[in-house]
Amino acid sequence: MAALVAAGQTHSAKTSASNFPTTDDLLHLRTMSAAELSPDGRSVLFSVTEATADGGRSHLWLTAVDGNGAARQITFTPEKEKSGESQASWSPDGKAVLFLARRGDQTQIFRLSMAGGEAMPYALKTVPMVDDAQSPDAIPAARKAATGKALALSVSGYAVSPDGLWLAVWASDPQTPGEKEAKDAKADAVWVDHKTHRTRLYLAQLAADGTLAADKDTALKAADLAGNVSGAWWSPKNDSADGDRLVAVTRPPNGAEDLKPASEAWLLTTSAGAKPVRLAQAPATMRGPVEWSRDGEYLYFAAQTPEDAPPGVEELYGMAAAPQAEPKRLMANFNGGLGYGKPVEIADGSIVVPVSKGVRIGAVTVNSDGAVTPVAQAQSVMTGLTTNVAQADWVWFAEASDHAPTLCFAVHLGGDCMALKTPSMHEVWTVKSTLVQWHQTGQQIEGLLSVPPEASEEHPVPLIVEVHGGPLGAWEDRYDPWVSFLLGQGWAVLRPNPRGSSGYGWKFAAANKNDLGGEDFADIMAGVDAVLKQHPELDGQRMALMGYSYGGEMAGFAEGKTNRFRAIVSGAPVIDQFSEYGTEGGSWYDRWYYGLPWEHFTDAWRQSPLSGVAAARTPFLLLQGEADTTDPMGQSEEMYRALRQMNVPVEMMLFPRENHGPLARGIFGYPSPERWHGWQGRQRIVAFLQSNLATK
Repeated sequence: MAALVAAGQTHSAKTSASNFPTTDDLLHLRTMSAAELSPDGRSVLFSVTEATADGGRSHLWLTAVDGNGAARQITFTPEKEKSGESQASWSPDGKAVLFLARRGDQTQIFRLSMAGGEAMPYALKTVPMVDDAQSPDAIPAARKAATGKALALSVSGYAVSPDGLWLAVWASDPQTPGEKEAKDAKADAVWVDHKTHRTRLYLAQLAADGTLAADKDTALKAADLAGNVSGAWWSPKNDSADGDRLVAVTRPPNGAEDLKPASEAWLLTTSAGAKPVRLAQAPATMRGPVEWSRDGEYLYFAAQTPEDAPPGVEELYGMAAAPQAEPKRLMANFNGGLGYGKPVEIADGSIVVPVSKGVRIGAVTVNSDGAVTPVAQAQSVMTGLTTNVAQADWVWFAEASDHAPTLCFAVHLGGDCMALKTPSMHEVWTVKSTLVQWHQTGQQIEGLLSVPPEASEEHPVPLIVEVHGGPLGAWEDRYDPWVSFLLGQGWAVLRPNPRGSSGYGWKFAAANKNDLGGEDFADIMAGVDAVLKQHPELDGQRMALMGYSYGGEMAGFAEGKTNRFRAIVSGAPVIDQFSEYGTEGGSWYDRWYYGLPWEHFTDAWRQSPLSGVAAARTPFLLLQGEADTTDPMGQSEEMYRALRQMNVPVEMMLFPRENHGPLARGIFGYPSPERWHGWQGRQRIVAFLQSNLATK
């Protein structure tokens, strides 16, 4: 197993609860992501998201692999802009860094020369292909504002060809003057699922110096692709590949994927007049990133397993880059989960793939026979493993429950981590989690237990049971400031991975089909009994359960199924499968678990926490974003009303402007543009739990 060499910051078990982070401390934590090794292998480009107290914006940094000099910030966001810089990449020659940033009305691609100077935007324009202001339903003032002029594009993503001479750009159709006129006049009724605007793919030619080759006022023409482009990836350029092709993945517009998956893959070339060719056999669940083989003849990508498993249980596939090529399963027997990074074909023809395996995240190599070999790693979690075209060196982030993320460099795959210099992330004190395992109705279940150092058999501490989201999610043994925050309150934390969790193979992920709140809930309670039996320093008379998303839904199930907890905290839950199904952002995921609710009424109601509210007794706290499109606000409102009318002590906090994921990140101490929402949520959680876990 690889060792961790010269780690930057060290973390040790605490001797005093006062050293654990406070809710104020969590306002000052930064995060790192998206490391990319330079073409010459001398520098690493990475992103730092500023702390909540500093606005939660992302900026780009550089650090040298030889350790000379400090890491330095290379982009700075104007104060009025809220999102910072993202999707950074090196130019193929390493002479510049490209990134996306919003400066004014549009998100643009910027090019920052490593020789110095200001980052300059690409002036990308197109003559709009659609103009809703010219529809028969448009108001007269909007129709008069017609235009045939080229308008600026607001970019969603981009990719530079390996020779640096082409820029692939995907961007939504620009708002025309007439459409703006209608919006300003508040003639803004929406005809649902009849949106005419698309995210389209454009190709722009670049000069040798990386600037646009054509006149800046020349309008780009969109490639003739159906649907909305979600990404595009260039073929390599080498002795056996010309680097003039790219594959693009599209998704259908207007809610079509709520009926069934319908992604498509397209092959394009830079040849004048060449038409896109659809890869007819590409799976409808195909997603990026896509990796080309080194000879430019084969594609590697993720798509849904053909087994009867929840949407999101994916495998690695390979497919020739040809119109009628059939995809091939490459990891059909892997008993873990596929990660979300880009696969990489290395010199021996095997593929490096990010994976999860239980509470660990790492990478494996997959050869042509399907043999899977783990890539050595010192820490429990390895993310973002990547290399450059030369594949001489590798970079990644390493972390564990007792070790903050470190930016690592190695001279070969699986080599020892040399910790690179990075800015301070303002790490917090932490303790190492313990892996715990137990059996329940034919399944081996595991979880992570974290105990504050002051706990003892003579002075047992309360136990917080925290349930992950999903249900196709999992707790991993990673650095978690939120757990440290809970430990600082004097509470132990159990994080179980019940059946239905990811990282344990498709059969385990599918084991809660049509059984939400059933055996998965029993798995959690069996885990509670197991750790109480094994750890006398835990107080089984003072327990609370909390969770967010599916964890919040499980909190709702617990409310109606047990009185063993003194308090329950539910963030953004599903409470009523019927109303959730009709109002959530997409229903395909839920449909797999219990089918169409009007055809499976009994099943859907049984799997609704609201069905058990008549037995509710435990004090309950709801946390809900008002702008949540994943689990809409009405779910929490239903539970709040029901518990009040059952005379159960219940509290609810609503957070304006917050959607599903951003609210969770803010509460759990990750950077957020909403400075005070996370702080307020943590304050209320602590006060609620303290009042109910007090010694009685």
